Amino acid sequence: MARSDRLFRLLQAMRVMPAPITATRLAAEMGVSQRSLYRDIDSLRAAGANIEGERGYGYRLIEDYALPPQTFDRIEIEALVLGLAEVRHMGDPALASAATSVLAKIAATLPAGREQHLFHAISQVYRPDARYAATPHVEAIRQACWQEECIQIGYADKAGQVTERTIMPLAIVYSDRALTVLAWCCLRTAFRMFRLDRISTLAPAGSSFRPRRAALLRTYLAELRQAEA
Repeated sequence: MARSDRLFRLLQAMRVMPAPITATRLAAEMGVSQRSLYRDIDSLRAAGANIEGERGYGYRLIEDYALPPQTFDRIEIEALVLGLAEVRHMGDPALASAATSVLAKIAATLPAGREQHLFHAISQVYRPDARYAATPHVEAIRQACWQEECIQIGYADKAGQVTERTIMPLAIVYSDRALTVLAWCCLRTAFRMFRLDRISTLAPAGSSFRPRRAALLRTYLAELRQAEA
């Protein structure tokens, strides 16, 4: 791994891990020796990062030179905390991890007073259980949307009848009832919604629909809005 990439990863680890962070924990997280870790911290400090602490006591990232300062007001901070908390409780491990990372990055760019508002926000989310049940195919569908790759799915209708479909996945919708993928169905030659909990199998179809996803999604959303009008 290039040293610049390792330093970036070290910054990210210090944003996310609760402070103070011992050199032992940081070295284990980074997969380097403590001697290498001490050199990396010295390099970050020389580059402008305000890292509080010293050997034997642990470290804390006070100011992050890699990110510009943010000027969110209190209600904006409440909205950020509430929205990211909802994401963390959706039941999607990848999104939950990303939400934690985003919150840490925001905290690293806030003045001290605003940072306290972030950590002690009055808007909280309490969900004893995840909002959505775990779905084994959500990450594959997310990647297919990003890469604009067609996928083949085995899909069960309301009666339990399974059909094989080739679809162009356009977006994942987090509705009140279920996770749904908006897609163009090559079998029906029409836009369709597919509930993720009814997808039994998924595999790459081996074909791309790049760069049509954005245009197809705009058209589908327009049709949905028109149907609701």
